[in-house]
Amino acid sequence: MTINIEYETEKTLDLDYESIINDVVNEAVDYEKCPYEVEVNVTLTDNTSIHEINKEYRDVDAPTDVLSFPMIDYENPSDFDALSEEFENNTEDYFNPDTGELMLGDIVISVEKILEQAELYGHTPKRELAFLVAHSMMHLFGYDHMEDEERAVMEDKQKEVLNNLGITR
Repeated sequence: MTINIEYETEKTLDLDYESIINDVVNEAVDYEKCPYEVEVNVTLTDNTSIHEINKEYRDVDAPTDVLSFPMIDYENPSDFDALSEEFENNTEDYFNPDTGELMLGDIVISVEKILEQAELYGHTPKRELAFLVAHSMMHLFGYDHMEDEERAVMEDKQKEVLNNLGITR
């Protein structure tokens, strides 16, 4: 498994963010029973940069806490069986040719939002970072929260991933 982490802000996050990100990504992959070795890219940035990305890709003129850019268009979330035939015919679209790993996608997180929201919600920056990574990983597996039923499923999965790691509020 390859987890590329870029820290692109001067805002300091006083915790072992690399370990937290690695733990949550690994747990999410195991939890969703992904049969492949995966590659995930995570960028920690500031509100200004995430604002620009949000405006460019979502036409939302404001900073946000996390953005997810899945590389796979699932018909059903985490349905790897349905994708296996498609993968076999389009390996260059889904797998890194150098490592053979499934390229799940990219996660962009605002360090400023981690700190703001941890204070706002009354928990630690560690818990907020872990939550945002778990949330984004569910998006990379094809889950969404546009409908109430989808939101409930996604929230349960995020919570279970965090609970499995002992990261609670």
